[in-house]
Amino acid sequence: MSPIQILLPTDTWVTATWDEYLTALDDPIYSNARGYYFNGRMRLEMSPLGNPHSRDHATIIAVLYLFAALRNIDLDGHDNCTYRKTGFNEAQPDASFYIGANAEIIPWETTIIDLDQFPAPDLVIEVAYSSLADDKGEKRLLYESLGVQEYWIIDVQAVKVIAFKVKNQGSYRIKESQVLPGLEMGILEEAFRRSRQTNHGKVSAWLLSQFQS
Repeated sequence: MSPIQILLPTDTWVTATWDEYLTALDDPIYSNARGYYFNGRMRLEMSPLGNPHSRDHATIIAVLYLFAALRNIDLDGHDNCTYRKTGFNEAQPDASFYIGANAEIIPWETTIIDLDQFPAPDLVIEVAYSSLADDKGEKRLLYESLGVQEYWIIDVQAVKVIAFKVKNQGSYRIKESQVLPGLEMGILEEAFRRSRQTNHGKVSAWLLSQFQS
């Protein structure tokens, strides 16, 4: 008779050593989990990602590619990429970007991005449908610790973009991006509102007209 496996709590922070966290990540039961580790605790996210989350996730990536192309900004996007500071911190944000001078700093063949070797991404984005409190709280502290320059939270249900400038392991609210100058949170929010009523092609056409005006 095989032993009964004790399942770890998911979608919440659990006290754990770094080795316990890595062991959990290697467990096939959590093969689809996104992992976070900060301040001696781990979080395995297993919440199903439905249509609202996935559409806003797709929207924000498309918006930033379009904006960067039109403004001749070098930008390297990462979708659900893992950033690791071995023994201390790990994060797997919904989307993240290296911008400008850092846009080609990560070699193509890199799997987990080692933050002892490479800088943190310039911009990190979490799409919050059921995780808003944590994205505004513990994850915000995690990204401050990692040293990202900006952290955005897409509040799916309120159709809001909560953006922070990160500096000296602290952060404050901003209405316009500083890593992507000229990109206002208000236009992003309008794009998300429009995406509730129409498809991404039409939203992109509207954004194109706004960015070129």
